Amino acid sequence: MNKIFPKHFLWGGALAANQVEGAWQEDGKGISTSDMLPKGIFSDPVKSRDGVSSIKDVAIDFYHRYPQDISLFAEMGFTCLRVSIAWSRIFPNGDENEPNEAGMAWYDKLFDELLQHNIQPLVTLSHYEMPWGLVENYGGWGNRKVITFFERYARTMFTRYQHKVKMWLTFNEINMSLHAPLTGVGLQKGCSKADIYQAIHHQLVASGMAVKLCHEIIPDAKIGNMLLGGLTYPLTCKPADVFTTLQDNRQWQFFGDVQCRGRYPGYMMRYFRENDIVLEIAPEDDEALSNTVDFISFSYYMTGCVTADSGLVEKLKGNVLDMVPNPHLESSEWGWQIDPLGLRTLLNVLWDRYQKPLFIVENGLGAQDQPDTTGEINDDYRINYLNEHLVQVEEAIEDGVEVMGYTSWGPIDIISASKAEVTKRYGFIYVDLQQDGTGTLNRSRKKSFYWYQQVIATCGASLKR
Repeated sequence: MNKIFPKHFLWGGALAANQVEGAWQEDGKGISTSDMLPKGIFSDPVKSRDGVSSIKDVAIDFYHRYPQDISLFAEMGFTCLRVSIAWSRIFPNGDENEPNEAGMAWYDKLFDELLQHNIQPLVTLSHYEMPWGLVENYGGWGNRKVITFFERYARTMFTRYQHKVKMWLTFNEINMSLHAPLTGVGLQKGCSKADIYQAIHHQLVASGMAVKLCHEIIPDAKIGNMLLGGLTYPLTCKPADVFTTLQDNRQWQFFGDVQCRGRYPGYMMRYFRENDIVLEIAPEDDEALSNTVDFISFSYYMTGCVTADSGLVEKLKGNVLDMVPNPHLESSEWGWQIDPLGLRTLLNVLWDRYQKPLFIVENGLGAQDQPDTTGEINDDYRINYLNEHLVQVEEAIEDGVEVMGYTSWGPIDIISASKAEVTKRYGFIYVDLQQDGTGTLNRSRKKSFYWYQQVIATCGASLKR
């Protein structure tokens, strides 16, 4: 039987403000945590940006070139583009009473451009950045006051864009805070595990408040959470490995459990007890957490293995997770293991667990694309990667999983979050930019551009199975 994606399936790509916009100090924008990490989230923050430059300062200049880029996305047939709002463009220090109108006006133009091309915006409120002022002056999400500042920001966004944006996400890869606290919750080095979970609690409360606000201000909108899909397998069938894997997966599933079920799960309460973590929970927090999301979005790049054997120290580094490598999988240039079937598994796991619509909002292959002598980029490796993953999405839909859409990560070459690299390219569109900042920033179509165009035009029928 010929399987097919649903008629209203959303096709597109995903971007983050701090990796594409540039214009880091234009139109009243304040300094963000991303600006203070000029070499990426794996680096230490600088003490001052004075005299310090970053490739992210200009990035791919999406701030000025967005009409051209959106035109190219429309040419591919996009029906959805995931973008994020730079919080510090709206509230430069984070604690202002009134928003920065110039920043809001720019996003008005961005959303108008998308809608003019019949592309629905899917907007992330906080994607790996927050105003640096909230870190410096309040201690980031460790301070309960930041909930109020985020609530003001979310209310401002929902009110301003209620007629233009009908799909929202609260926090990007919210579980990533466990691995990179500064990027996730604005906590500096030296913070304890208790500090991190308290900051995470504040963020989960803020997410619940944002869900409530979105439903009140934009009744016809949908708002979801966003997880880093860190699925792991037992390295062996030893019962200890299987149980350790269960516990390992719960580290990221916990965030989905709270945002989809509206309360802390029992296994997490035990974890807190056994690790002497006592959260300060205000009486009104339970009500905020009870505002559950409408759908679940997630990123998927790789899987890994888990073992109870502490003697096995060989590790695989991929994204922000360290995992034991799977001996049955191949790896990308960056050591990220490639597991298309894992995406089908993850979709089924999330559907069985929550019974809420799912949205794959990040998936892609980073590679060192090089133009040939004619200037063409024949990225068959990317086509093969995406084809195999989309076939597994189709299989999950056939399994009965409700999948809303698929937005590939970095439909145009962007600056990587981990190490601020442009050499790690994901796009269907090549950007003439080198790591030293040289290049024309001209855009050109890769071979995968035309492949994805055909996939969208045929609603997946052109995929090779």
